[in-house]
Amino acid sequence: MVTIAINYQGGLHCEATHEPSGTTLTTDAPKDNQGKGESFSPTDLVATALGGCMLTVMDLAARTLGVSVEGASASVVKEMTPPPRRIGTLRVSIHIPGSFTDAHKKALEDTALRCPVKQSLHPDTAIPIEFHWE
Repeated sequence: MVTIAINYQGGLHCEATHEPSGTTLTTDAPKDNQGKGESFSPTDLVATALGGCMLTVMDLAARTLGVSVEGASASVVKEMTPPPRRIGTLRVSIHIPGSFTDAHKKALEDTALRCPVKQSLHPDTAIPIEFHWE
């Protein structure tokens, strides 16, 4: 179990502290929702969590397979719906450098598609995913 302590700072800004490590981050409302867009919005963190989770579980699987995904990257484009606002689409593009067998590619893609963050998102959220093996 992990606790994240969040304090409202005013001006649509929050500061969150990851209690186990003491690491902090700030959030701000996006410009299209009365904020200044000075930091990640809460929904930006959902997009960040998805990309980070997919890369992390791919690395865990790669270790088991005896391959490396070092240098892999993800890009996530978040699209909001009209009111009531919610995340409508998270477009994910994952780039993996290196040489992999078809079996390794399938195993790594299947693992990414089952990441805990993706499994936690609402089923109405569209999540198109592209894998680019380079």
